[in-house]
Amino acid sequence: MKVLKFGGTSVGSVESLRNVKQIVEACPGQVMVVVSALGGVTNQLIEMTRLALAHDEHYDDILEQMRQRHLDVIAGVVPTRLQGQCNAVVEQFIDGNLRSFYSMLCLSSGLTEREVERVGDAIVAHGEIMSSAIVTCLIDGAEPRFSPNFIKTRSTGSGHRLDAELTRRLIIKELGNTSAQRIVMQGFIAGDADSDDKTNLGRGGSDYTAALVAAALQAECLEIWTDVDGFMTADPRTHPEATVIPEMTYAQAQQMCDTGAKVIYAPTLRPVAERHIPVWVKNTFNPAAPGTVIK
Repeated sequence: MKVLKFGGTSVGSVESLRNVKQIVEACPGQVMVVVSALGGVTNQLIEMTRLALAHDEHYDDILEQMRQRHLDVIAGVVPTRLQGQCNAVVEQFIDGNLRSFYSMLCLSSGLTEREVERVGDAIVAHGEIMSSAIVTCLIDGAEPRFSPNFIKTRSTGSGHRLDAELTRRLIIKELGNTSAQRIVMQGFIAGDADSDDKTNLGRGGSDYTAALVAAALQAECLEIWTDVDGFMTADPRTHPEATVIPEMTYAQAQQMCDTGAKVIYAPTLRPVAERHIPVWVKNTFNPAAPGTVIK
């Protein structure tokens, strides 16, 4: 069994999503697919929250752009027989959920910091929920799972902290005995272990979700699919001569993450390193490239 994580650029366009479909469907055996929100959507959700809190109704313009983008992607990649169903899911989350949240924030005054945080966490979860609906419809035979059911955090008074042991047990319970060959779930988002409010693992947390699933299920490997060919010897934007590093240790990759390499979210490596699970960094836009293996 493999765990494949696709970031925002990997699910952000019709072209990239077609590559996602080919990559997943070419995998033999069982595959757990973890997806981010469409590229840029999380930033838009946060910006709309800011506007609504400032009583600025221009959030609605961005919301309509978001709706149209998701519907355009559905029209471009989802099989015709499933497009109506997928459209209905997106429309429900846009009109039934997000618009209600933003309207409430825009009309309210005197909300406590904790109330704003809870609503903000619920809002930002919708990016991954909508993208996972699209990817589930896109991939042949895929079944959805809802990550907040098994990725659990606890409030620390200054944010959320992963409850690692509870999360491990729930992943095994939810995913360990399924006969489904292709499972799609959301990265980043989580559920509070006590209240079941929506929480998250922080920006970049989709990589972490995938690592937690891979570690709990003792996967054959974790594949992080992104928009670069792997870890590079230098930033290719400023050093055109940079080349891909074909193989690294966990410690070497962690050091590069800690010093600013944004290829993988830094906390991702520990759960898989403890289980000796290799991590591949691959390019969704160039799937034939060898990539970087971390082991």
